Parts: sequence; C-alpha cells; structure tokens
Amino acid sequence: MIEHLLSMDQLSASDITMILDTAESLLEVTHRPIKKLPTLRGRTVCNLFYEASTRTRISFELAAKRLSADVINFSADSKSSVAKGESFKDTAWTLEAMGVDAIIVRHGASGAPHQLAQWVKASVINAGDGRHEHPTQALLDLFSIRRRFKDFEGLEVAIVGDVLNSRVARSNVKGLLEMGASVTLVGPPTLVPKSAAAWGARIVYDLDEVISDVDICYLLRVQKERQAEQLFPSDREYAACWGLDSMRLRRMKPEALVMHPGPLNRGVEISAEASESDRAIILDQVSNGLAVRMSLLYLMLGGKDEWS
Repeated sequence: MIEHLLSMDQLSASDITMILDTAESLLEVTHRPIKKLPTLRGRTVCNLFYEASTRTRISFELAAKRLSADVINFSADSKSSVAKGESFKDTAWTLEAMGVDAIIVRHGASGAPHQLAQWVKASVINAGDGRHEHPTQALLDLFSIRRRFKDFEGLEVAIVGDVLNSRVARSNVKGLLEMGASVTLVGPPTLVPKSAAAWGARIVYDLDEVISDVDICYLLRVQKERQAEQLFPSDREYAACWGLDSMRLRRMKPEALVMHPGPLNRGVEISAEASESDRAIILDQVSNGLAVRMSLLYLMLGGKDEWS
C-alpha cells in the first residue's frame, strides 16, 4: 500500500478496488454491537486541520478510534500555536517529535500535504488542499456508487456546479475515469475552469441537456467563501439554471442517484425535495466515508485480517 495519499493520481483501478473491498469488510464491522478492532492499538493519528471541517474531521477521528488508535485533533484557531506565529513546517516537526504515525491534513493552500510529506516520516493523508484535491471524498463517493451499481463501466455521471473551486470535482473526475465511468462537467461558464478540458471529462453548460441521460447527478456546493468576485448573478438564477429541483428530479432515469459532498446550500444547488428524495444517497455518503477512512488507515498503517 502507498505510504502517503496525496492525490487520486497515485491510485490505479486495482488500488481503488482494494481500498473499496477492504471498506466493504470494515463496513460490516461497524454494524456489530462492539464496533472496535484492536488493529491500530498503540498507533497515533493526528487530525491537522487548517480549515474548518465537520464531516471530514469527525469521520477520520471516529475511523481511527474504531481501529483503537490514539487521536490528536489540531485546529489552527485562536487557541493554537499558529495564532502565536508558528509556521506550518514547525508544526509538522513538532508532531514528528511527538511520534505520530499518521497525519490527516486539511489546508487552504494547494500542495500543502505534498510539502508535509517531505518533512515527516508519518503517513500523510490529504483531507483537502485548496482547490486541488480531496481524495478520500472521491473514494467514499466511489464506494457509495459501487454499493448501488456494482460496476462503473458505462455509468454516466454529471458533476454539476462550482467546478472552479471544487477539489471534490477534481478528485472525483480522476477516480471515476480510472474506474471506467464517463463524466460530464456541468455549470456556468464562469465556474468551469478552462483547464477542465484536459481532465478527460465532457463539458456542457446546460444541465437540462444531460439530466435525462445520467445515472448519477453529483451536485457541488457553491463555495462563496472561495470566490473573490460574484461569478453568477444571484442564488435564484443559479438555482433556476443549474440547481436540481423537483422538475429536473422527475426527468431523471428511474434508477438514477443524487449525490452531494455536503454541506448543502438548500435552495441553491439542490432543493429540499431533491435532497430528501429516495434517489438521494447523501447520508449514505457520510456513513460510507467512515468505512473508507477506516480502510485507508488500516491498509496504510499495516493492518492485518483481524476482523475475519
């Protein structure tokens, strides 16, 4: 297994399949009365988060604890050493001196996890870096899709919305294409970067053009906090042109799914009806994320077949 997970580029289809197969076994463990495994007892995992997060940080924390690892949570807020001027490098060296075995890092700067991996001996997992990537989100999404469709070949996936600012979109395109699915990026021209033409996905600007043909409609959160300027006229216009509402929901294939990485902007990229419909597997994505992150920690930190 790889030492660090920094990008989906590192993973072949066989690597992804191994991670998802392991997650499948560990998902079964999470439904047992006693949910803990002793696999990582004596190991220490640090959540190093320079950006706000709820789902990802808690998911990694719970995944590590389910495998009996010790967990350190570090948030770069007013109470941390970062507020006193400590650099990213000095923080990394401090954690290295404490003997941590894995560092889960989220950072606003693209490439920060790659730099961290050069400074420490611990395994580094990218939990989101700037506009670059979010590989564990892509893996949990692939796992969620495989549990419904079993095979990626021939699947048509539309990734809709704020592609420009989305690290989730970049990682998902790489993972889906590697597994054999076809991907279409959809959004306003101002939110689909020119560089996306080189990703291998089709690009369209009209959601109604593809909504009836897709097997999965993956909606991205509009990330206003990353936008230096207003890139669309209003939330209302965005919802009318690129949001998934009840009318578009009814036009989808009977078996088609709705996905979203969270948190939701209800009434913007997705309506309440769409988010709560039987098609939506948004909460499944959250629970599946726990199994996938357990799988990664298990494989990267040397787990053995102790759950069987």
